Amino acid sequence: MREDILQLLRTSDGALSIYNIQDQLHLKTVEEVRNLQNVLKKLEEEVLIYHSKKNKYMLLENSHLKKGVMRVNKKGFGFVEVAGLDDDIYISIDHMNGALHDDIVLVEVVSKMNLDRLEGRILKVIKRQVTRYIGEINFIKNKGIVSLDDPRVKMEIEVKPEDALNAVNGHKVVVEIVKKINHHKYRGKIVEIIGHKNDPGVDILSIIHKYNIGIDFSDDVKEEVSKIPMEVEEKDLEGRRDLREEEIFTIDGDDTKDIDDAISIKLLSNGHYRLGVHIADVSYYVKEGTALDNDAMERGTSVYLVDRVIPMLPHELSNGICSLNPNVDRLAISCIMEFDSNGKQIEYDIFPSIIRSRIQMTYKNVNRILENGETPDGYEEYVESLRKMEALANILRKMKEKRGYIDFLVDEAKILVDEDCVPTDIIKRDRGVGELLIEDFMIAANECVATHIYFMNLPFIYRIHEKPKEEKIRSYLSFIGTLGYQIPGDIKDFKPKAMQRLVQFLEDKKEFKILSSLLLRSMQKAIYKEENLGHYGLASQCYTHFTSPIRRYPDTTVHRLLRTYLFDKDLSQKTLRHWEEKLVYIAEHSSSKERSSIECEREVEDMKMAEYMESHIGEEFGGMISSVTNFGMFVELENLIEGLVPIRDMNDFFHYDEERMTLIGERSHMKYTIGDQVLVKVVRASKEEKIIDFEIVKKL
Repeated sequence: MREDILQLLRTSDGALSIYNIQDQLHLKTVEEVRNLQNVLKKLEEEVLIYHSKKNKYMLLENSHLKKGVMRVNKKGFGFVEVAGLDDDIYISIDHMNGALHDDIVLVEVVSKMNLDRLEGRILKVIKRQVTRYIGEINFIKNKGIVSLDDPRVKMEIEVKPEDALNAVNGHKVVVEIVKKINHHKYRGKIVEIIGHKNDPGVDILSIIHKYNIGIDFSDDVKEEVSKIPMEVEEKDLEGRRDLREEEIFTIDGDDTKDIDDAISIKLLSNGHYRLGVHIADVSYYVKEGTALDNDAMERGTSVYLVDRVIPMLPHELSNGICSLNPNVDRLAISCIMEFDSNGKQIEYDIFPSIIRSRIQMTYKNVNRILENGETPDGYEEYVESLRKMEALANILRKMKEKRGYIDFLVDEAKILVDEDCVPTDIIKRDRGVGELLIEDFMIAANECVATHIYFMNLPFIYRIHEKPKEEKIRSYLSFIGTLGYQIPGDIKDFKPKAMQRLVQFLEDKKEFKILSSLLLRSMQKAIYKEENLGHYGLASQCYTHFTSPIRRYPDTTVHRLLRTYLFDKDLSQKTLRHWEEKLVYIAEHSSSKERSSIECEREVEDMKMAEYMESHIGEEFGGMISSVTNFGMFVELENLIEGLVPIRDMNDFFHYDEERMTLIGERSHMKYTIGDQVLVKVVRASKEEKIIDFEIVKKL
């Protein structure tokens, strides 16, 4: 009956009463009518149908209501993200109806605030997705009160002493909601004590727990790892090409311990380049369906924080037998590609191999060779190969740029900390010749592997980046037009080449750093998908992630598929059906875990930047206005620290011009807009609140 009801509502011209449904389904007996009532109630609870005040039923998708995920701002208002809806629905504080951050909610659209934003009200909390929260417990009159770390979650949680796990004042805890007391008050119980708030590292641990990122591995995983040999054995060589005599080496950061990729190069007699990209053969050790594999799939990715890495795989694998450490035998999957002098790929080969890296190079030392002409000790015999690699990388980059590859040139911050994880300095990450070289080679290998499987028409997982939505780009172009920058031409079919021209047009403008970041935010997010939709930012028709299986589960999956299809030649219908079904979940779950890890990393960075600025209150810094809102403006310093100049602290009444993203002083007529250079003073900084407040000293 359930499907019959849904099909009836799906094909109906309007809402139906229970009597209409009863008649059209030809239900006669009392038992049938009672069953109808029960099914309708169940469908209403599942929010698949809408029951109106006029006692009529319709599919939710055909109603004025939407189901989505609540995202709350720390100021109390929020936005509901609705699948398939381009824009989020704004919810004012008065219309939250008790909804909390991350709740699945039913929302009614009540008006359109302006051309870009819908406004709604929450009718019902369908599901509370989060039941555990992180906070600090303090006891008042023998009752524990947990102050939550997340300012977006507006609730007070009381804990009885017997439910507090012997926590004391100042402990950071994981608290589970037991029951609701009233609108904003809940009863909870402590399920884990993270540590005291003043203990080194507890601040970061609290954020890790907030994002439910697993730190420890289960006993089952540990047992499986204990049975994996930590050296390559003779039986592992079967079916592998032996490349141990080849000149192969790795290039990574100074402190990298999980080494996924190694490279090799030869200049052929015909002037072509033979590039080898050799990737750790993780799937050989991590078998599908094992506890180790299930745990890696659940984690989805390694998480890189300022003072630690939370690995996707146990250290025995990530830093040991899977890591392409120097002077030891390691199993790999190699992608050997031949390119002509114009960067065109002539031929390629993908196969299982055994390699022995000659040296673990660092970006810093490689850049000394390629940028400064210096040769560090131990690198002497590899200088010629590095020069060849540089030449090929330049060719490959020109080829990518020719097809429309977009480099937004956005800087990243690197936070330096001491042994107690206290920030000592914040600098820009280097992006030298060595970093670009590896990036170019990995992109080439990823494209090669993706294209090969795509033309075999087999189930696969792709890294996709869809083209930006036209309205987002038009809005961006309209804004930069208010700055006096007019881009000629139409954007109806905004291909990568056009976006590339836009970035190049802006590159010499004084606000480029900010405008580039804003343009990047106008793009869609890159995700994993079982369907090949191309990669817009790379101007690539076919792309995947093959090169980092130690730290990304989709890459491990790609390796597993290569082994299944190419090496074991298993193309049975049973196997193909299995992967067709499984890849949908892996792609969606991996994309979700990637988003969580990025949010965790950003929150840790925000906290450490605020902590760093706590010791610089009263000092003045030059910066650029990076964003303007109706409550103030954000200023980004040279070291990429960003702080807010609250409008309430500005010595005038300022009007907000949303179209031009400008604040205009009523008395002074002073204008502040994106890209303006200003001198600011640090007036507030809070590690706990993760905020930095500036005041304007003067406009530069």
